[in-house]
Amino acid sequence: MYNLLKGKKGIIFGALDSNSIAWKTAERVHEEGGTFVLTNAPVAMRMGQINELAEKTGSQIIPADATSLEDLQNLVDQSMEILGGKIDFVLHSIGMSINVRKGKHYTNQNYDWTQKGTDVSAMSFHKVMQTLYKADAMKEWGSIVALSYMAAQRVFPDYNDMADNKAYLESIARSFGYFFGRDKKVRVNTISQSPTPTTAGSGVKGFDGFIAYADKMSPLGNASALDCANYTVSLFSDLTKRVTLQNLYNDGGFSNMGVSDAVMSTFMGEEE
Repeated sequence: MYNLLKGKKGIIFGALDSNSIAWKTAERVHEEGGTFVLTNAPVAMRMGQINELAEKTGSQIIPADATSLEDLQNLVDQSMEILGGKIDFVLHSIGMSINVRKGKHYTNQNYDWTQKGTDVSAMSFHKVMQTLYKADAMKEWGSIVALSYMAAQRVFPDYNDMADNKAYLESIARSFGYFFGRDKKVRVNTISQSPTPTTAGSGVKGFDGFIAYADKMSPLGNASALDCANYTVSLFSDLTKRVTLQNLYNDGGFSNMGVSDAVMSTFMGEEE
């Protein structure tokens, strides 16, 4: 441990269970000396074990629907009261597609479900930042991070409308990040993580195939949830004070690969 976040305070969205990246991040932030409020939608909290994480890290929980401006305002107000002032870091680790969950193909979407997924997975990030911005709740040189995935840039057919949501999320990070940087000296970035066996990710059809393929393609192999947590800690720290408006790949090199020996060997073996 390096005490990278000693004295820093924040909000962590989306911790569900010990498999989730937000959960691992909360544990690492705690180990590095940071304090935080945990939050998730009430329905998600009933599904997960967030109380266990709160007890382990000495944190308080504030239920909030990230699509509700009223809930978000209450979250920010209460967090500043609990933490004793402005906020140094925020993690947005939220994503949901009803089309994926219900098995609706990308070419046959239920658009009401699509809109709900966009609101939860991407628009919520704008709402979170707008609430923080208007309340002047972030300290100078604070850091806001959202979790993304490579399907924002490349085609992964079974990732469905979540690919569009991630592309929108990354655009919001850049656009709002400009204003947050200019006006508040706050940095905003997204992390494009390797496919990771979280509860949410495992709901995507063929997800085990995503993981196996990415691992064979990546010279360093897939990044784990803990790897992502460590990367997030570095972005919350003062060591990255001028890194902003970036989509940062934490994927073992996958994003720059065309093909690997391992994938070619597998392919040629199947051909033979």
